[in-house]
Amino acid sequence: MNTKTTSSAVSIFPAIMCGGSGTRLWPLSRALFPKQFLPLVNDTSMLQDTLLRLPENSKEAVFICNEEHRFLVAEQVRQLSSSQGTILLEPEGRNTAPAVALAAINALEKDKGALLLVLAADHVIQDTAAFHQAVEQASIVAQQGKLVTFGIVPTHAETGYGYIKKGNVQSSGTFDVAEFVEKPKQDIADEYLASGDYLWNSGMFLFKASRYLEELAKHRGDILENCQRAMKGVEQDLDFMRPNKADFLACASESIDYAVMEKTDSAVVIPLDAGWSDVGSYSALWEVCQQDDDKNVLKGDVIAQQTTNSYIHSQNKLIATVGVDNLVIIDTPDAVLVANKDKVQEVKQIVEQLKADKRSEAVLHREAYRPWGKYDCIDTGERFQVKRITVKPGAKLSVQMHHHRAEHWIIVSGTAKVTIDEKVVLLTENQSAYIPVGAVHALENPGKLPLEMIEVQSGSYLGEDDIVRFEDKYGRS
Repeated sequence: MNTKTTSSAVSIFPAIMCGGSGTRLWPLSRALFPKQFLPLVNDTSMLQDTLLRLPENSKEAVFICNEEHRFLVAEQVRQLSSSQGTILLEPEGRNTAPAVALAAINALEKDKGALLLVLAADHVIQDTAAFHQAVEQASIVAQQGKLVTFGIVPTHAETGYGYIKKGNVQSSGTFDVAEFVEKPKQDIADEYLASGDYLWNSGMFLFKASRYLEELAKHRGDILENCQRAMKGVEQDLDFMRPNKADFLACASESIDYAVMEKTDSAVVIPLDAGWSDVGSYSALWEVCQQDDDKNVLKGDVIAQQTTNSYIHSQNKLIATVGVDNLVIIDTPDAVLVANKDKVQEVKQIVEQLKADKRSEAVLHREAYRPWGKYDCIDTGERFQVKRITVKPGAKLSVQMHHHRAEHWIIVSGTAKVTIDEKVVLLTENQSAYIPVGAVHALENPGKLPLEMIEVQSGSYLGEDDIVRFEDKYGRS
């Protein structure tokens, strides 16, 4: 999967946390396609970047994600490697302590001495060599029973991160953890930076899987017991592992910091200076992207005149600016954001308003990805909806029916195998099919090329939940 190196001989099992909604990066990031799956910094997604920077001695990763994102994870991993790793599906988010427990139990089934490297899928690390060096250093002390966290050497007095106070330095070059500190106010953050005693809390860890479970048993045994029961009742579903829902939902929602790291006497921190960012806002994204001579980051079709210090990203149309400074301008097919770069933390308030108004823009992009391909919602009216649908070669949509809508399919390119009730036909370019309300139907691409088609829906209700599935090769209910 990668060509990165580290001299340590021990096997590392990466546990990659794929949750999070990235609301501060709306409208690029949305609930069903959040920032970890977007190519924000380069041509690969942040999840893929995380995989590509793993040390060479890493075993297959375990990915912790939810139902909505499972096919995104599977597809993006598949694009990089024929080996997909393990995708563990949380029935519902319970914060990081239970999620890491699931990953640790899974790793111990493969290797009793497994080292677990806990990473987030949405971090930027620009200096891969420095990251590998820190992981190698952490591996040595983790094998001695320590629970290692990586503290980021701060570059400014940040109020958006938690902090770790360094304690006594050890011969290994690590520091005891003196204290975990919540996000501070500005004056306190200034003091932390000036003292040199504090690091940003990155949320990345490395420890023996067995040691983490020992400390979890000591400090939050209830979480461990529920996770163990959930993994005993795990079900394999295609490429996914589903822990027992009832047992996992019995877990308290607790972070790994609160559950273990703040309570254990085995916690140490390694300072990491590697160009790290969690890309929590557009200002942070502007900082980690390549800027031009006017300190602008320009993505897509953009003409910027007398424009400085700005992040401008067009997905859909030409953006032209004249005489502006310090702006964020984002264009997507269904939304435009214009914000002062100093106020981008408040973008989450827009998302909260969209959710309160039950608007789809909070959750969905106009273009939505499915395991069989994707669709683009071109136009919507009171009783109609038009989609451009792309079906991958060999893929098949579920056998389904609708109570409230009829559909008309027009083939643009490729070949479609269409089933309507008991009738099966092959359709090619410029041919079409009509699916009445209540008809059981299916669509398949039997060819070697992508199938492109236009779908026109009409009826009294056009929501995605008006689907009754009878059969689905991707395990969707």
